[in-house]
Amino acid sequence: MANSDSGASSNNYSFKVVLLGEGCVGKTSVVLRYVEDKFNERHLTTLQASFLNKKLNIAGRRINLAIWDTAGQERFHALGPIYYRMSNGAILVYDITDEDSFQKVKNWVKELKKMLGSDICLVIAGNKIDLEKQRNVPIEEAEEYAKTVGAKHFQTSAKLNKGIEEMFLDLSQRMIERAQENDLQKASELGRSSSMRRNVVVVDDEQAAETSTSKLTCCGSTT
Repeated sequence: MANSDSGASSNNYSFKVVLLGEGCVGKTSVVLRYVEDKFNERHLTTLQASFLNKKLNIAGRRINLAIWDTAGQERFHALGPIYYRMSNGAILVYDITDEDSFQKVKNWVKELKKMLGSDICLVIAGNKIDLEKQRNVPIEEAEEYAKTVGAKHFQTSAKLNKGIEEMFLDLSQRMIERAQENDLQKASELGRSSSMRRNVVVVDDEQAAETSTSKLTCCGSTT
């Protein structure tokens, strides 16, 4: 499922990352802060989806992230599978002041796991920590939930530029590890397949018939 255009020996990777969550939780603001280091005080409504590219260099590896920012409005929910299929990573964003947005994250996690299994690396982002005094989602509850679904939890603020760089870096490193594991598994499977082919002896029909006849003659002469 990995979109890395690399083998285990290559240092180039291309990953698709999708942001999912309710409208108004700040998905677009998170992406714009990360890719362009910009923040707009006015709410930006995403219609359907848009994507931005970000190039990274991690420990000598060149990484290209195609980051898909999806619409959060309910009427666009059915389009979700179009955008998150073939994704290597997903960031599920909720607003720490909005309990319902956190509950909706759980629905997205179920959907992603149903469609993509354990191949996708998950991050849950509690956004808008600049509004800490209005928090309605306890940190402990969010972190505990993230652990149960194999996700990492980050607290972020697009406005204050907090937690965003670290979140994308951690996700990128995990996607690299997952891609390398998949490459090693493929190499191992190819090795087993090659070994099995070497152990197969092909005998054509004429040889098989001659062998069978000689055995019958031999057996006939001894009785």
